[in-house]
Amino acid sequence: MLEFDHDTLAQRVLFGAGRAASNLASEVERLRSNSVMVIAGPAEAELAVEVCRSITPRLMYSDVAPHVPVEKAEKARAAAADHDVDLLVSIGGGSTTGLAKAVALTTGIPIVAIPTTYAGSEATNVWGMTEASRKTTGVDARVLPTTVIYDVMSLLTLPVELSVASGLNALAHSIDSMWAPRADPINSTLAVEAISALSGGLRHIKRDSTSQDGHEQTLYGAYLSAVAFASAGSGLHHKICHVLGGAYDMPHAQTHAVVLQHVLEFNAPYATVAERRIAAALSTATAVEGLASLRADLDAPRALRDYGLNEKDLPDAANLVLEAVPPSNPRPVTAESLTALLHDAWAGTSTDLEATR
Repeated sequence: MLEFDHDTLAQRVLFGAGRAASNLASEVERLRSNSVMVIAGPAEAELAVEVCRSITPRLMYSDVAPHVPVEKAEKARAAAADHDVDLLVSIGGGSTTGLAKAVALTTGIPIVAIPTTYAGSEATNVWGMTEASRKTTGVDARVLPTTVIYDVMSLLTLPVELSVASGLNALAHSIDSMWAPRADPINSTLAVEAISALSGGLRHIKRDSTSQDGHEQTLYGAYLSAVAFASAGSGLHHKICHVLGGAYDMPHAQTHAVVLQHVLEFNAPYATVAERRIAAALSTATAVEGLASLRADLDAPRALRDYGLNEKDLPDAANLVLEAVPPSNPRPVTAESLTALLHDAWAGTSTDLEATR
């Protein structure tokens, strides 16, 4: 018998190449904003000026950092209060969107998000902040951007290595959604479509990093993937990556890109229906084979040690993750199996995890 509970988040999405500036102006007018705070890191400063050419922001704010340190959040909240801000506009990747969410969490100020990567945070009601080397996440309706403006033209100059890492981060949202705590037929269907779009789009970008079609397919897939993730919740993959990011300051996209293969290898034999659907979306016999083939085609990030994680930290990391493993994970997780998984991700190798169960 088919029975499930599903919530669909209410959000306006404007998708159009070269339309970011005009779409932002129309949203500022529609929302009747009189005091806009634009959040954009130094790398997006030039883009922010171009996108905001038809509005007059009250404040341009650039103090953005990965994983949203609490002190950065508090500083941004104070700036919003000092300028009587009534609308937040985030222009950038996940860190930028995350800072806007941190402000919205305590103020309720609406967000218009203009993503410049495939992070997907713009389509979720999930927030995250880091304090004392621990990343805390939560769910709150106030942090869901009111509007997302997608403009592929802002991604065409993204270095191919970053496109690959960010796109695989998006893929992690959809694959994790297949066995997350609130997985259901609706978010699973969105995830499957996302997997197909992302795999095709990323291969296109790898062949031609300036391909508008490739970036559009990837952007479309990233949005669907994030919507699925927002509905299904955070699975084992994301619990691992949140710990690694918060405790060891690991780069977000690259960490997801590395860990995904290992979590899929771990869970796939215990989630046969999900595994078959992932494999079909990747057009391969098995899900593990499909992801490995995609990673090879993309020359994806291979090992966590390449991004600064120390082998001596793996046992402590495993203990931190173990506390957060969702009970719904299709495969039982032990300290031994989790440590083995993390070691393989650290070294960039794949081994038979069954022996460590």
